[in-house]
Amino acid sequence: MDRVCLEFENPIRDAISKVRFAPKSNNLLISSWDSSLRLYDVDSSVLRLEAPSEVALLDCSFQDESIAFSAGSDGLIRRYYLHSGIIDIIGSHDDIATCVGYSDETCQVITAGFDKRLMLNDIRTEKALSYLINLDAEVESMSLFGLNLTLAIGTSVHVYDLRNLDKPVQSEQPHRDIQIRCVSSIPYSKGFAVGSVDGRVALEISYSSNSNDIGYTFRCHPRSVNGRYHFVPVNEIVFNPLVCGVFVTGDNKGHVTTWDARSRKRLLELPRYPNSVASLSYNQGGQLLAVASSHTYQEAKEIVDPPQIFIHKVDDSYIRSVSAGSSRTRR
Repeated sequence: MDRVCLEFENPIRDAISKVRFAPKSNNLLISSWDSSLRLYDVDSSVLRLEAPSEVALLDCSFQDESIAFSAGSDGLIRRYYLHSGIIDIIGSHDDIATCVGYSDETCQVITAGFDKRLMLNDIRTEKALSYLINLDAEVESMSLFGLNLTLAIGTSVHVYDLRNLDKPVQSEQPHRDIQIRCVSSIPYSKGFAVGSVDGRVALEISYSSNSNDIGYTFRCHPRSVNGRYHFVPVNEIVFNPLVCGVFVTGDNKGHVTTWDARSRKRLLELPRYPNSVASLSYNQGGQLLAVASSHTYQEAKEIVDPPQIFIHKVDDSYIRSVSAGSSRTRR
């Protein structure tokens, strides 16, 4: 896979919190601790928008190609009209807002924060808040696909159906002592993957036939340090939308690895990045992978080189080889 570093006229000055490809184009949304939301056109290598604020932005999400959202350290949820640059406030938490996502199915902006609340705002109505769920703890990570909303809270995962939010439709504890760092919904089936602070990944995948269900935990990024294994946080997991069962993990030591869920095998490891891998995102076709190389404020000894964003182009031969491997495993 080819690797290109994005160039910015005004460099990103602080940690990158999230990168997200647009639903239909190769525009990349970038939120960061330097208080700016950026929109980068990967095809043209042009920064289309830089929208400054006065607070750290901890997450971002697209509604569509022209509207995006961010979650801020001041608790505010901001909406950005990407063509005009106009920004307005559509919601607020009583403490730091950490997660934001958008559901096409319900037209809701979904947010979570340190106030232990999950908020849903219907953008079709003038009413700011359409649904509120009080949680027992802070949300560590949030993932949304279709009508399934997946939350990581401490060592547990809760899955909600957006059509009925009275209680979770699924509550799992992948492993009693796994402290979850990130969670990712699986785009082609019911299920999720979680990454832990100690380098483990847990998968729960339900296919149409129960005999094909997958559930297991494995050590994801063991690294030998002075003859001993040292495990580091898995910061992000993303599934390739083009190849069923293939996912990518990024850790706090700068490693990005591709895995096959069914065979439980490592398929590819990319050259190590200069910083922690703070965030990952595939474009809509799975041909491009965005990697945010940045410190994350998780560890005192983290590398603090300038944050960078790399784009990997997944070549056709790689896709064919990975697809062939997954097909052989499914037989």
